[in-house]
Amino acid sequence: MTQIHSNYIAGEWVAGTSEIENRNPSDLSDLIGMYAQASAAQLDDALSAARTAQAEWAAYGLERKQAVLMAIGNEMMARAEELGTLLSREEGKPLAEGKGEVYRAGQFFTYYAHEVLRQLGENADSVRPNIEIDVRREPVGTVAIISPWNFPTATASWKIAPALAYGNAVLWKPANVTPASAVALTEIISRQDIPKALFSLVMGAGRDVGQRLVESPMVNAISFTGSVPVGKGIASAAIQNLTRVQMEMGSKNALAVMDDADLDLAVSLALGGAFGGSGQKCTASSRLVVHAGIHDAFVEKLVAGAKAMKVGHALEDGVQMGPVVSEQQLNENLAYAELGQTEGAELACGGVRLDMPHEGYYMSPGVFLNTTNDMAINREEMFAPLTAVIKVDSYDEALSVVNDTNFGLTSGIVTRSLARATHFRRNVKTGVVTVNLPTAGTDYHVQFGGRGDSSYGPREQGIHAREFYTTVKTAYIAAGDPA
Repeated sequence: MTQIHSNYIAGEWVAGTSEIENRNPSDLSDLIGMYAQASAAQLDDALSAARTAQAEWAAYGLERKQAVLMAIGNEMMARAEELGTLLSREEGKPLAEGKGEVYRAGQFFTYYAHEVLRQLGENADSVRPNIEIDVRREPVGTVAIISPWNFPTATASWKIAPALAYGNAVLWKPANVTPASAVALTEIISRQDIPKALFSLVMGAGRDVGQRLVESPMVNAISFTGSVPVGKGIASAAIQNLTRVQMEMGSKNALAVMDDADLDLAVSLALGGAFGGSGQKCTASSRLVVHAGIHDAFVEKLVAGAKAMKVGHALEDGVQMGPVVSEQQLNENLAYAELGQTEGAELACGGVRLDMPHEGYYMSPGVFLNTTNDMAINREEMFAPLTAVIKVDSYDEALSVVNDTNFGLTSGIVTRSLARATHFRRNVKTGVVTVNLPTAGTDYHVQFGGRGDSSYGPREQGIHAREFYTTVKTAYIAAGDPA
């Protein structure tokens, strides 16, 4: 019989009011399991119990909290192959990427385990005599975490780990498309030395469970990764309770390839950045801004590379690109392939559904040529294995095109010129910038976030996460008369 996986509510695994199927996008005959959908009452139970648990957790000794986070991280890294296989099976990214994601997620927990001990406050003398000032950080309270399906373990971990490290309770609503990875991570967390109800997994549709969660006055902070429209809706709901929000949303990342670039390196970076994870990355290189002096040679190699990519079952050896995550995503991707051609772009290769030995959501990596930056395919986030080449005549024009977007998450430049690289780093309007590296791929110990429609609120990751997950308290202490 197919196993039904429960929600984890206030310290107990409980059945939902209904269940959804979770099928392998590489092979639709593979039913991974059935996953419970939480009710509004279950969500309210989790929120009500979280406040008491959070106070208890905040009172834990530092080393006791640190041990919890270390145990979670170490187990995830030790089980990276097992859990990475499960992740790739349900999300569709190649196995190497799935295992790498789980291992990296474990590193988030071990990093924040060490941050638990970084309890360094500030002190100062008052402008008034015989008064000292002590400034320290305290937990914000109960944090709602709403995570996406494209990095179902890593993105959730870089939110959950700092939330716990800084003493908060967590209510986690993962994407309904990838529930297996959420249950696997929750199972690890549930076995740790934490107060009952400190952490709850509440699976369900965004319009139901997610909306009730962001509207709840029992939530003190909301960390969200997803689309711009959903993010704006969350912000609108959160402001009613003055709930603090942190949001990572859309992107339209550009890789600028200059005429002095190493051609093979540039093509390699473009292929990996555009088609890694089937293009389903917020850091994907969906715009390739290429100098006219290198354009034709670059395009020839890029198209040949895209055609040569091995698309297949995520768990098969040698696969470079798996399926997209769902039928809905596939249909949206194919619509963008049609839209680009309607706008006048040339689809040089790919962008079509593939017939494979296993029935799944497969499409070929597509490259648009002869595009302009005002086309919808260069303005809207496609979240697809599609990229568009924009020809420019100068470095100045390239920088202008890169910056001409409502988004501002990542960007990159490929050049041998130190002067160009330096000018680009200082003048591009993105939160992350790379030089001779792909636009996709960031470290866990430094801040991550963008500008414009890409991000809102404090940065994620690194020590900067404390700005969101803590609140500052300033204490004034009368020193008294030493005599």
